[in-house]
Amino acid sequence: MSATTIEWTQRPGTVGETWNPTTGCNKVDRGCKNCYAEVMHRRLQKMMPEKYREPFLAGAVEHPETLTIPYGWKKPRTVFVDSMSDLFHPKVSFDFIRQVFAVMRDTAQHTYLILTKRPDRILDLLLVQDPAWVWPPNVWMGTSVNDQESADKRVPALMFAPAPVRFISYEPATGPVDLTRWLGSYDRVTYRYDEAGKPYEHARRFVAGIDWVICGGESGAKAVPMHPDWARAVRDHCALHHVPFFFKQWGNWEPVTYYQDHQPKIDFNVGPGQYLFAHPYRLQNMVRVRKKDSNQLDGRTHLEFPNTKNPTP
Repeated sequence: MSATTIEWTQRPGTVGETWNPTTGCNKVDRGCKNCYAEVMHRRLQKMMPEKYREPFLAGAVEHPETLTIPYGWKKPRTVFVDSMSDLFHPKVSFDFIRQVFAVMRDTAQHTYLILTKRPDRILDLLLVQDPAWVWPPNVWMGTSVNDQESADKRVPALMFAPAPVRFISYEPATGPVDLTRWLGSYDRVTYRYDEAGKPYEHARRFVAGIDWVICGGESGAKAVPMHPDWARAVRDHCALHHVPFFFKQWGNWEPVTYYQDHQPKIDFNVGPGQYLFAHPYRLQNMVRVRKKDSNQLDGRTHLEFPNTKNPTP
């Protein structure tokens, strides 16, 4: 547990926080290759050797002693749950997940954000383990994707979570994604045709979709660039469907045009140059920077949050 500067926890009227009732994880796809939590875990082993003594890649470890922490927070928090793990990792028991949710339900003045790469376990929890599950109104549920393959695999499962806010973290972006089929909430209308061949409304039902999208590039020594068109496409699709879009950062690679505008610290070991993306994106002038302080897309910031009421003290 600690106060955090993670951008998408900085909601007005709240304090950004992280809370780690579990630690450790395993890599499942390209988005995990340069995992920041794995690097941070090694540092924390020296500072908190008891909690972080198990190797990060040994999988998730439950920490029941952390369950009392949120009860001590006075001011409303926006809490990233398990920034150092995945609450829905297979090694986390459903009983422990229920305990974590009970704490979040009890501390309703805070808003909790959970990110998972295993949303299929949400289905298992809701449909098999506990069909009578009541989702706390202060718990937002999200899934991490990095390309179209991971989005197609995870987002449909996320859609079954009855959370007040369902969100996608498209970070690190390692390939383009099309999220349009899941964005926003709308009336789904089906039509039939009468004897004259004219369509008429047969049925209508409300469909709740994704409420928020976070986008960001990769950081770290082995980071790869995010093509500007990948971020632009998601931004434009969110605008079309009235879904808040949060552009967190470019990562350690920026478009040269943006670099020329604000001139961050350059990694002169790499320097400016053309980066070859897969077809049809091809060449793009990028520059590697030391500090991930770049959060403008086409000259403006996008720091939008879902339109929900702030927690009440």
